[in-house]
Amino acid sequence: MGRSKIYALLLGASAIVPAANAFAADIPEVPPPVQFHGGWYLRGDIGFSNQHVGSLFNILYDDVDSVTNVSKDFSAAPFFGLGIGFQHSDHLRFDLTGEYRGGSTFHGLDIYTDPDPATDEYTAIKSEWTFLANGYWDIGTWKGFTPFVGAGLGVSYNTISGFTDVNTPLLGVAYGATASEWNFAWALHAGLSYKVNDRLTIEAAYRYLDLGNAHTGDLVTFEGDNDVPNNPMEFHHLYSHDIKVGFRWAFDAPQQSYYPPVVKY
Repeated sequence: MGRSKIYALLLGASAIVPAANAFAADIPEVPPPVQFHGGWYLRGDIGFSNQHVGSLFNILYDDVDSVTNVSKDFSAAPFFGLGIGFQHSDHLRFDLTGEYRGGSTFHGLDIYTDPDPATDEYTAIKSEWTFLANGYWDIGTWKGFTPFVGAGLGVSYNTISGFTDVNTPLLGVAYGATASEWNFAWALHAGLSYKVNDRLTIEAAYRYLDLGNAHTGDLVTFEGDNDVPNNPMEFHHLYSHDIKVGFRWAFDAPQQSYYPPVVKY
């Protein structure tokens, strides 16, 4: 091979190297994969309720001059529940939950005039089975912690048992049989979750829960007499401020998603 041909090959190679470098600069850069933990999960919750009732009513209220409700208090009570859900995206998830809300003791006091003042003191136990369809917005994650808000709609099966009415001035006692009813229920959620690992997430949350209404059976005297048919004690607008802790266990392995390639020109 002559010197002129060798020289021509060297010139060609020197031209190819810059062109290859320029082509390499145009290759899209793919960012590292972004972890997205989607899919189905199982959840469990346990907590305590702080329950309230808007008002009480009995048909006998209409037969007296006036009624003043002095107190209508519930004790705190435990609840526990299970559910299944789906993580739709980094921010959006849904679940179906069912829970048993343990017996909360009720203490109430009415003062009425007829025409002289008298009192009725009430005691009872309230419990519920509550079922909700919930949606949550996970606001963002910082060092494994994720604040969230949510809302739920469903039904609640409210039960009043052991109702007793003691009228001290008149030495009267009345009882209401156990009764239950279904009601529309709704909830608002706010809380903070922490991802322990790829499968397990724990959370602490506050929930406002509206349970609807409840009632007893007809009130009868201790001798079993009932001069007024259809006279249950009615509990209107039951609601609760709940504090709870829970866990979520993901069934599916973490999925990986990528941002679209970024091309440098």
